[in-house]
Amino acid sequence: DIGDIVRGKDLYLGNKKYNETEREKEKLQNNLKFIFQKIYDGLNDKAKEYYSDDKSGNFYQLREDWWDANRLEVWKAITCGAPDEGEYFRKTACGGQFEAKNNCRCKTNDVPTYLDYVPQFLR
Repeated sequence: DIGDIVRGKDLYLGNKKYNETEREKEKLQNNLKFIFQKIYDGLNDKAKEYYSDDKSGNFYQLREDWWDANRLEVWKAITCGAPDEGEYFRKTACGGQFEAKNNCRCKTNDVPTYLDYVPQFLR
C-alpha cells in the first residue's frame, strides 16, 4: 500500500522493460530519495541532526515519521472523490464496529485501517 511505498517497505519489485536499466520500484525509490532529500534539506539543524544517522540516503526514519504525520491527509486525498455511499473495509474498521461508509472514511475522519504496521505478506 501507499504507506509501505513511502516508507520504503513495499514488497513489489516492479517490472523492467527491455530497454530500461532500472525496475519500476527502483525508479520510484530514487524519486522518493530525491523528495526526502529536499525535505531533509529544509529541516532545522536539530532535526537534521536527529535524522543524520541514515548514511544510505534513503531517509527511512524521516519517511516513517513523515508517513505517521501525514497518513490522514493522504487518506483524505485518496478518498475525496469517493461517492457518499462508497464503502471501504469491513466492520472491524472505525473503532471495530462499523464499515467506513462516509466517502470511504470513518465518521471521525480516522483512517479506517489498523493494518499499517502489519507486514505485507500477512495482510
